[in-house]
Amino acid sequence: MKLWTGRFLKEEDAAANDFNASTAYDIRMWKQDILGSMAHAKMLGKQGIITDQESADMVIHLQEIYWDMEAGRLAPEPEDEDIHMFIERVLTKRTGELGKKLHTARSRNDQVALDFRMYQKELIGNVGLWLNKLLAVLYQLASTHQDTMLPGFTHLQKAQPVLLAHHLLAYYNMFLRDRQRFMDCLKRTDAMPLGAGALAGTSYNTDRDYVKEQLGFAALCENSMDAVSDRDFAIEFLSCAATAMMHLSRLCEELILWSSPDFGYIEMDDSYATGSSIMPQKKNPDMAELIRGKTGRVYGDLMALLTVMKGLPLAYNKDMQEDKEPVFDAHDTLTASLSMMCGMLSTMTIKKETMAASAKSGFMNATDAADYLVSKGLAFRDCHEIIGRLVLYCIENGTALEDLSLTELKQFSDAFESDIYDHISIPACISSKKSAGSTSPDSVKMQLAEIKEQMGY
Repeated sequence: MKLWTGRFLKEEDAAANDFNASTAYDIRMWKQDILGSMAHAKMLGKQGIITDQESADMVIHLQEIYWDMEAGRLAPEPEDEDIHMFIERVLTKRTGELGKKLHTARSRNDQVALDFRMYQKELIGNVGLWLNKLLAVLYQLASTHQDTMLPGFTHLQKAQPVLLAHHLLAYYNMFLRDRQRFMDCLKRTDAMPLGAGALAGTSYNTDRDYVKEQLGFAALCENSMDAVSDRDFAIEFLSCAATAMMHLSRLCEELILWSSPDFGYIEMDDSYATGSSIMPQKKNPDMAELIRGKTGRVYGDLMALLTVMKGLPLAYNKDMQEDKEPVFDAHDTLTASLSMMCGMLSTMTIKKETMAASAKSGFMNATDAADYLVSKGLAFRDCHEIIGRLVLYCIENGTALEDLSLTELKQFSDAFESDIYDHISIPACISSKKSAGSTSPDSVKMQLAEIKEQMGY
């Protein structure tokens, strides 16, 4: 029997019951629900709302339910519309009248909000672990490839040569910010709503601070209406997840391009690639493509909850039952994607020679050639014009800047001297960068040293 049937003359339609039920997915929060109920039961006894013996008996029976759930000896039944009613029904079945007292000074509204916040705190911790693993993989790869050169691109056109370590550290910084965002989200998740009641608070002499300390929350939700109707913390989690997936997708796009024969910079390990059902020669970067595709799924999770919440008046509305599945799905998708990325990066083959050869084509030393002329006293805009005409000359004659004779160079500017060749070799172009955070070997070493100090690698 439902726990709210007193006002009703008819039983709920079977289809309506199924439509209304959330047990299939909110069962994931069974631990949080039991732990929250145990803390609530202790508070009821401490405050004299129920007797000390009743409180102790409740906690013992809730602990037994916890063990039974953990061992797989308990499962919800069709009549249980959510995890909260399931736990209370089992407790009441085992203890009789005592179980009926558990919900004193509590509403499902603040109970649901409590469980959700507790569970999201756990999810944030799990995401943080996977982001830490990915950061460690990127750091290790960057440390290994401090002398590997490759083209840097803008507009997917070759631009300037960079070190692979520098390229990887760009992604390191993206995922570091993702970790910081999740940790910041934790601050706003870590507020306890229990004690808010349905929306107006409770007339019982409760002690919310005691429950907060029992459950390890950092703060209390300060307004009872906001406590039960706020889902900003979940929207923020989804926003963090969407941003992290966007970064994963960008990295996947590069891995997909780099693994294509036209680039040939990397080769995916067999364990993270698939073949074709018809073309025997194919080796497809399907894991990277799936991460790229799943990014849209997490974007959808964010948009779903934003849309659910956009028109809701205070306080709780049943629409908000749609809050958990997007968060659960985004977490599962993100952590699975992070796991795949760690595996792909750790096992792929990096073709240093191919990268280096590619870095020598495409006039990627053009900017450094212009900077050389600036060092000879010419204005940068004039230098830009001179090197632009030189590049056109090279294209028309099928050659490269570094292969031109000094005589040819002087046809475009008398400022060219024999030392030009020392300035426009690819290693020289990379080493010449002096600005903090640049791709020069010294700068990359400094970036790695700072990361090592901060992260304790």
